[in-house]
Amino acid sequence: MKTIIISGLGNPGKEYAKTRHNAGFLFTDYIRSINRDNFPDWEFNKKINGDISAGKVDGKKIILFKPQTFMNLSGTAVSAAKKYYKVKLEDIIVVHDEIDLPLGSFRFSVGSSAAGHKGAENIIDALGTKNFLRLRIGVDNRGDKKIPTEKYVLGKFLPAEMKIISKVLLESSEKIKQFISNF
Repeated sequence: MKTIIISGLGNPGKEYAKTRHNAGFLFTDYIRSINRDNFPDWEFNKKINGDISAGKVDGKKIILFKPQTFMNLSGTAVSAAKKYYKVKLEDIIVVHDEIDLPLGSFRFSVGSSAAGHKGAENIIDALGTKNFLRLRIGVDNRGDKKIPTEKYVLGKFLPAEMKIISKVLLESSEKIKQFISNF
């Protein structure tokens, strides 16, 4: 049976819950919440330093994965998960926030640079390639405000922004389902 890892990036800890930088965690939590019959509660796997929930979708084993290494060291955990589950590079989907995309948008990419995203950069370094599928969730809603990027992404989504993100999670999860059916 084919195994696919969907790795949502973020920072562990309650202080980071619902921050813009945790858009990847929000995505994997969302996938799990709409498929509760298929995916059990999160369980920490110390061998790969991350929370996992494993289920089946369209005859494929899906590993929802939330690295617990903090964002900037995500590559260590993603690389460990790749080895642990013995999956190919093309069987990994990384989901993360993207400051270069406006709030309410998302984009899939393969082979693109990290563009300053430290978590994506660390994964590229750890895997030795940038040729893996990424779902980039737009979080920029600063307008003309001159809020430094690091401070902004570590800020929590406002209630109105969470409504927008909820719609993005729904739309992007539908696209992920299409990718999974075609794997």
